[in-house]
Amino acid sequence: MLLFVINLVVMSPILIESVAEMQAQSLAWRAQGRRIGFVPTMGYLHEGHLSLVRLLRPRCDVLVASIFVNPIQFGPNEDLARYPRDLRRDMELCGQVPCDVVFHPSAEEIYPENFRTHIEVGELADNLCGPFRPGHFRGVTTVVGILFNLVQPHLAAFGQKDAQQALVLERMVRDLRMPIEVVVGPTLREPDGLAMSSRNVYLQPEEREQATALYHALQLAEKRVTAGERRADKVVAAMTELIAREVTAPVIEYISVVDRQRLHPLEQLRGQFVIALAVRLGKTRLIDNAFF
Repeated sequence: MLLFVINLVVMSPILIESVAEMQAQSLAWRAQGRRIGFVPTMGYLHEGHLSLVRLLRPRCDVLVASIFVNPIQFGPNEDLARYPRDLRRDMELCGQVPCDVVFHPSAEEIYPENFRTHIEVGELADNLCGPFRPGHFRGVTTVVGILFNLVQPHLAAFGQKDAQQALVLERMVRDLRMPIEVVVGPTLREPDGLAMSSRNVYLQPEEREQATALYHALQLAEKRVTAGERRADKVVAAMTELIAREVTAPVIEYISVVDRQRLHPLEQLRGQFVIALAVRLGKTRLIDNAFF
């Protein structure tokens, strides 16, 4: 197996598709004393993903981004088959950041025949998106655990836009004593406030215009909290009314105020908390949140 040495001035990332090659290369980097940064993604990259690469770039010697559409985190009626994919485009974007390696394994490599092991984190996955996407977070923690074993990172970055996912993965790393620093980058937004997401491409023009309602609802919540409102139900009611006014026939899965440690619902706003929401516009499910 060929092990290569990264020339960090080269802008074009190296593509690795073999699980065995990725792990062997990572162990070689560690033996050389190199510090490895890692950004796991499902591809169809946008500026939110690239901001995570930039966040880690000054803190590591080798930077790896994975592109893997993880089948076990999708439910039977979700968008696995139509999830946007464009490896060539993603490689070009990674080269601009720059990122040193793109790891792009197949599902058969990650989940070989007779694969049986999964990772679960318990209560952090039970609220918010958990009831609406059964098994989703088990799929996320399992694949990230596998990727961590293959890439052997010192640092791994995730976005605040997927706040529950980031908190779940922080707990997994802490509970399993993984020697990895989890870095959470801020949510990046379009000029009109919509949180960047690969799934935004699903939105029809009218839906795209109305999708900013999620951000407007969070802005309203911030104003209410800043003005002294401490009843969670009052904040949620105001957000619900705004979305109903700005979106045609929205399906609001949840608008919740939860504590940051366990993601339990709060009645009174105190300490550190998260206001999170998930709304369906047509066939597209959007999530967003704000930390307080």
